[in-house]
Amino acid sequence: MSSQFALDLRLARKKAGYTQDDLAHLLDTHQTVVSQLEHGKRRPSLIEIIDLSLVYGRSFESFFAEVMAERKKHLSVRLSTLPAPGRKAMSTFNRPGSLSRMKRRLAEGLDHGSA
Repeated sequence: MSSQFALDLRLARKKAGYTQDDLAHLLDTHQTVVSQLEHGKRRPSLIEIIDLSLVYGRSFESFFAEVMAERKKHLSVRLSTLPAPGRKAMSTFNRPGSLSRMKRRLAEGLDHGSA
């Protein structure tokens, strides 16, 4: 897990004046989970991401910009190695346009160095 995310989470908690126990209670988890998140030893689940965004009043994108950038790079690599379909069918009619739009969306964040 990214050290930037862990630092952001720790700073957000301290700025809000919460203890790890406070945050654990709000997330309905144990203090060790909060510690693992804050030390980059564990990625948050989708539910934890939603809860963290609500607790701190921050969007997913602002909280997880580094993770978003990492996943955009990963998807860009996967997209560049996507095999061609075996045969064309009506169900794949939109495939070229969809792939082109995804490539543009992924490149936007990579070109600007942000998520």
